[in-house]
Order: sequence, then structure tokens, then C-alpha cells
Amino acid sequence: MQFDLIITNATLPDGRTGMDIACNQGRIAAVEEAITAEAREVIDAQGQLVSPPFIDPHFHMDATLSLGNPRMNVSGTLLEGIALWGELKPQQSIDDIIARALRYCDLAVSQGIGAIRSHVDVCDDELKGVQALLEVRRQVADYLDLQLVAFPQDGVLRDPTARDNLIRALDMGVDVVGGIPHFERTMQAGADSVRLLCELAAERGLMVDMHCDESDDPLSRHIETLTCEAQRLGLQGRVTGSHLTSMHSMDNYYVSKLIPLMVEAGVHAVPNPLINIMLQGRHDSYPKRRGQTRVRELRDAGITVGFGSDCVMDPWYSLGTADMLDVAHMALHVGQLSSRQDMRWCFDAVTVNSATIMGLEGYGLEKGCRADMVLLQARDPIEAIRLRPARLAVIRGGQVIARGSRETTMLDIPGRPDRVDPADYAPQEI
Repeated sequence: MQFDLIITNATLPDGRTGMDIACNQGRIAAVEEAITAEAREVIDAQGQLVSPPFIDPHFHMDATLSLGNPRMNVSGTLLEGIALWGELKPQQSIDDIIARALRYCDLAVSQGIGAIRSHVDVCDDELKGVQALLEVRRQVADYLDLQLVAFPQDGVLRDPTARDNLIRALDMGVDVVGGIPHFERTMQAGADSVRLLCELAAERGLMVDMHCDESDDPLSRHIETLTCEAQRLGLQGRVTGSHLTSMHSMDNYYVSKLIPLMVEAGVHAVPNPLINIMLQGRHDSYPKRRGQTRVRELRDAGITVGFGSDCVMDPWYSLGTADMLDVAHMALHVGQLSSRQDMRWCFDAVTVNSATIMGLEGYGLEKGCRADMVLLQARDPIEAIRLRPARLAVIRGGQVIARGSRETTMLDIPGRPDRVDPADYAPQEI
């Protein structure tokens, strides 16, 4: 039998070394030592790490690469970022959003990302972002999984047309129900929004992913309502609380009650380390809170935790390279996840954990899984986080779609540029 691709002498994230991975017809056909069959292409990993693709479970692709339009976020706060986004929305066209999003997808693929969950703002009666990202999802389907969340940025109850727009977005094919309860006008309205949105998801058989308690206010406790609704409506395993930054300020006794409720309801957690530590704590002098939620405690309780990148060069965050290892690297430091076991877990948080949160089928490096993987210039997951190394090969469906080095990455995707260099993504002088 001739395989489409064999990767030889690979190290796997679980510590196995000297492994060969054979791929055929888009699937992994074998993972074992010393495969002797022929293949159309053979890649010698030379003992380097082969990982399943990186997964970004929280992103805003409708805003990405818009830094400086219409102006910069001078205060560096979440609220000024939301205000800036409100100014940009009426100015941009569907074509603008498509062009920026496709360009970002090139960068993401070059960095080994195989799937992205992107929130798309539905507080726009034209639904330009929804139309744009549905088209982007269609165009990138062969090389990137794009899952879309109907996100009412201005509040599903606070904005007069957001609820109807969100339903229209779901009818158009958006995958997941989103929300932002802490941005509603009152705590009660926030709780009401969680209930409304979870009921809508239950009726349609959809997943839920809410921006929840992205605040320094310890009394922002909408994650409690989200867990209650997940339990009441039988949504266990289908609900994600993103950000959860207020948990860093909550009373320890209250958290001792909250985390078991999250476990019981099967609620996942997605901190966004780069953005959370940049935006939170802006009203503090010293001590200054850093904004990341209680990652260790959530993990130790058995909650599935995945790290998201959230933003790249947009109104909220002026940096970023689509590198999920940057995200893991920052989470490790801020969360003081310093043991060898902790660091290996941080690698899982940008791969297998996030794939679970997104409900991706056929993800992994076992026989029968999709033949999607990344060859990294590193010997193990800890070294990968430390070095944030070159992606030597990015493989999709058993075909190499990008080859990289320390300097640049070459894409092999019809209709997309041949060369991707993160340095080329810097905006013009602002």
C-alpha cells in the first residue's frame, strides 16, 4: 500500500519518540514505529515535535488587523476599545472585513492554527460582519475550520435590534450563541440576557459561548447564572464562559461555591491571557490586578480550560502574531504555572483542550483522526512554549500547506499568497 504522506522519527506531545505517522485519504492511517510502506511524500522529523494543529477558541475576526482605524485606543481600556469599534462598524464594508479576515487566516495557517472560533458582532442591522465571515468561512474551509459565534457586542437587551439580529445571524448559518451579560444596563438585565440566550441555544441545539464577567468587579457574577442555565436546560458540555476575569477579584469563599457549580454544569472556561492582562486592572494603582482568571483552580477542579488569543492588531490589542504559543507562554507566566506538568498542560490548553471546547471531531494524533498536524522546530511541548519555534511544516488532510523557517513561511494554498511573514502585518505608521 502507498500512503499519501509519512512523517518519520517524530516526537509526540505525550512523550513518545521515534514514531512514524502515516496518512492516507485525509486521515491518519497508522502511528507506530518504523513504518516501512512507501508514500508519495516522506518527511523526516529528525526527532522534532509533531503536534495536532493549534486551536484558537476565542477570536474576533471581524475586527482583526484594523489597528488605528478610526484612531488608536489611548486609554488602553476595554470600554474605549468598544467605543472605537462602534465608530469603525459603520465605516467598514463587507469587502473590507473579508480582505482583513482572509489575510489573518493566511497568518494563522502559517503559525499552525487549524481551527478558530470567532465571535462576530451582530449589533449592526446590515449584519456586515456576519455576511463577511460566512463568506470567509466558505473560502477557507479547505485549510482552516472557522466556527462563528453570534455576538451582541452592545448587549442583546441593551441594543434595541440585537436580539432580532442575533436570530437572523443564526438563521444565516452562524454556529454558536454568544452574549455579553456584564455589558447590559443592570445586573438583572445581564442575568435575563443569559437566560434568554441559553434558552435560544437549547431550542436550536446549539453551543453557547459568552463573554462573561470581563470586569474587575467582584460582584459581576454572571458565570453563576450561566452555570445555572446550563444545568437547567441540559446544556452540559456545550457551554463556555470566556474571559471570567472578575473571578480574580472574587471572595475565595464564594469561588469555593462557584467552581463546583461550573463542574456540575459541564461549563468550559476560556481565558484570553494576552488581552486580559492588558485591559484589566486599569483602575488600580498598586497592588495592581493582572486580570487572568483562576486558571489553576479551574483546571484542578476538572474544568476544561482552553486559552484564546482574542485579538490581533485591533481596537483592543495592538500586538499579536497569531501564535498560540505566545498565548500559552503568557498564561504560564501570569498563572505561575511553573512545574513541568503545568507547562505541558499549557500546551494542551492551546491544542486538545480547545479542540474539546469547540467540539471538533477527529482531532488528534491517533489512527482514524484527521491528518492535520504541525511539525515544530522543538523537541517537546515545554521547549515549544519556551522557544516559540518555527513551524517547519503545516499539514492539512495529509497534504503540506505551509513550510516554514525562522525567517518566513511559504504557503501552498490555491489563490493565497506564496509567502507569509509576520513582520509584513505591521500597520502603516499611526
